[in-house]
Amino acid sequence: MALGIEAISAYVGRAFLDVRGMFQARGLDMSRFANLMMERRSVNVPCEDPVTNAVNAAKPIVDALDPAERDRIEVLVVGTESGLDFGKPISTYVHHHLGLSPNCRSFEVKHACYGGTAALQTAAGMVAANPVPGVKALAVATDAASATVKASYWEPSEGAGAVAMLVGDEAKVLEIDRGASGFHTFEVMDTLRPRHDMDSVDPDLSLLAYMRCVEESFAAYQKRVAGADIVDTFTYLAMHTPFAGMVKGAHRSLLRKQKKYGPREIEADFTARVVPTLTYGMRVGNTFSAALYLALCSLLDHGDFTEARRIGLFSYGSGCASEFYSGVVPAGARPAVDIGKALDDRREITVDDLDLITDLSADRIFGVRDAVFDPKPYADLFEDKFDGRGLLVLDRIAEFHREYRWS
Repeated sequence: MALGIEAISAYVGRAFLDVRGMFQARGLDMSRFANLMMERRSVNVPCEDPVTNAVNAAKPIVDALDPAERDRIEVLVVGTESGLDFGKPISTYVHHHLGLSPNCRSFEVKHACYGGTAALQTAAGMVAANPVPGVKALAVATDAASATVKASYWEPSEGAGAVAMLVGDEAKVLEIDRGASGFHTFEVMDTLRPRHDMDSVDPDLSLLAYMRCVEESFAAYQKRVAGADIVDTFTYLAMHTPFAGMVKGAHRSLLRKQKKYGPREIEADFTARVVPTLTYGMRVGNTFSAALYLALCSLLDHGDFTEARRIGLFSYGSGCASEFYSGVVPAGARPAVDIGKALDDRREITVDDLDLITDLSADRIFGVRDAVFDPKPYADLFEDKFDGRGLLVLDRIAEFHREYRWS
């Protein structure tokens, strides 16, 4: 059984903001801009939420399946830190709008940005344990940024989108090395969402926790996989990417301690083995539970897969949990959609536009009883980038029930 990801797709939003321009508009210290290593950030409009992001990411994969293949999907797991109800999982909406078989397990998992990996590994484990040949699972990592404090250094890094992965025994995208995982976890208050309308962030503590976890989880991986070497074992390294500068710092620390490399060796290794994973993240921003898997999509499009390559993957979720695992990307593997084209097709907005969109987006969050999502305040953007595109959008909330339509 070649267990792993059979197909992968991403939704990267329909609007973006220039991060340099945002720094300037917010009066942020430009000396910190370069360390962020970000160019643009995707922005969800008010009629988008974690459900629409998830469905719009997964739909190309599901639509490519014939009816019999679609009915083989017996598990739907949605990883998110942007849940919309204490009881009802957003997977129920995702299941419905994707038209999946009713003979399907459907549930939501949460652990901050680790949620996407929790969804993938859960889906893979359920497929592996199922004796029925050809059974498949769908794992989706999806989030939507909450309201943030303006002029904070966290705000420019927040992105929007989702990544969907079809999991089965014909791993055409990533064959997971079964049992080759290292874990590390401890309790820490680095980033959290104590309320539906805010993020609480301690950036220094978060960086320290991330650094500790990448080192400890790889050390645990080495105990599981005899002779594993951070450079020699993996052609590429894909890491959870809140922003590219954080990945660069973690990579530098890891190679100093693991290989005793100097600055030139570290920079060369970073350019060769990590930079291909960062291209999309630098143009989208932090997609939270989907960030590692957007990095994987970026690697598929910008790495060299003329032959099969083993890669290392590091997942981190605040609070915290982490995992370093590995897998083999077969020759010719690519995402199911043209992500570069989708990024180029977004509409640029201003910081004033962002402030309006953020204020209007308060109606879509957790706990809203009734709301109607009229696109008139951003009609030009909606008509240009949503109308006629066949994207799922949030239409209204009636007695807490979220109602969606196709654009």
